[in-house]
Amino acid sequence: MSKTKVSFFWFRRDLRLDDNVGLFHALRSIYPVIPIFIYDDVILENLPKDDARVTFIYESLTEINAELDAVGSSLLIKKGETKIVWESLLQEFDVQEVFWNKDYEPFGIARDLAIATKLKAKNISCHSFKDQVIFEENEVTKADGLPYTVYTPFKNKWLVKHKSCLPIIEYTTEDYFFNFFKYFFTFPSIEEIGFEKSTIKVNAHNLSQIKTYQDTRDFPALDTTSYLSPHLRFGTVSIRKLVVWASKTNAVFLSELIWREFFMQILFHFPKVVTHNFKSSYDGIQWRNNEADFERWCSGNTGYPMVDAGMRELNATGYMHNRVRMVVASFLCKHLLISWQWGEAYFAQKLLDFDLSANVGNWQWAAGTGCDAAPYFRVFNPEIQMKKFDEKGIYIRKWIPEFDLGYAAPMVEHAFARDRAIATYKAGIVK
Repeated sequence: MSKTKVSFFWFRRDLRLDDNVGLFHALRSIYPVIPIFIYDDVILENLPKDDARVTFIYESLTEINAELDAVGSSLLIKKGETKIVWESLLQEFDVQEVFWNKDYEPFGIARDLAIATKLKAKNISCHSFKDQVIFEENEVTKADGLPYTVYTPFKNKWLVKHKSCLPIIEYTTEDYFFNFFKYFFTFPSIEEIGFEKSTIKVNAHNLSQIKTYQDTRDFPALDTTSYLSPHLRFGTVSIRKLVVWASKTNAVFLSELIWREFFMQILFHFPKVVTHNFKSSYDGIQWRNNEADFERWCSGNTGYPMVDAGMRELNATGYMHNRVRMVVASFLCKHLLISWQWGEAYFAQKLLDFDLSANVGNWQWAAGTGCDAAPYFRVFNPEIQMKKFDEKGIYIRKWIPEFDLGYAAPMVEHAFARDRAIATYKAGIVK
């Protein structure tokens, strides 16, 4: 291939062409733009061959490639360690500029710094942009410039700042599609990447159900959630468009989008939360970490129907209703006294919408060890939760067909487990 001067746009967790900030700026470059996605060996090495998220990424990239084909271009797919891939690209192409959207996780920050350093050493311009959030890093802070660690004041400040920034800009990438590099790269099969298609699928998102979100969100049998979370995680939808829509439609749903940004800025400012308690005073808690108990929880065989239905739904589909997530997480940490890190790691393997900041944030919330967390003495009663939110047992019976045939006894009695948890926390928390 002749050494035409080119720019690159590097897709990561922004798998769409429309309203994509980094892509918009790349396409306005004076050089034709090669869009690229790199299957990173470091991320993929521990995943099963039929990982459902890899399948979703592959299908999303296939759709992008079809859109590019319509304008005489294509997506370049590479696989390997990102550093080595970029070294190869610099040999193959006359690269002038590289564009991407920012990543706020510790791994992504380190990766991007390493690549930017390498590119700049060769006098190649690097440009990174805010795309997956409305406000990033230090844009919503306390008056003293420190990050918020309590959600409600963060939300209030976020809303004030959002109002002052209206209207939100939409990035019309389609106006510059003519600047894509006119070349048809070979698009690999998923098998050539080293994977196979999963039988577990990501559902299409459905915003029509959000208008009554505040009234229906706690009832798993109603199935009225939006299914947006995997699409937000991988950027197949624009957060800007979603916030514009939510601002006009449902304030409670907008609050959930703000929770997402709250946890993202907590992870950015306090990266230790990935593996350590946000509240170091909780480091003395003596977890039981019984492997047999953990296996019963993982497989959905605890004898508590709400817990078991949630875990079976997760194992079968990669989804779990948000209300049920709170119940199963509380049960693991409080009833079984198993460390939140174990639960977080299992969810990371299974959830279609796995997002490090939200997963860690919500698990630490449930365990009581995180910022703005549930108090340690709040122990969900799974039986009461079932009566309140699945009174007729519709959700339970969907995932536990043997429920009416004489269901197994609970593996631990609630009152005993609650008292044990509270005593263990009291003994372990440093005042």
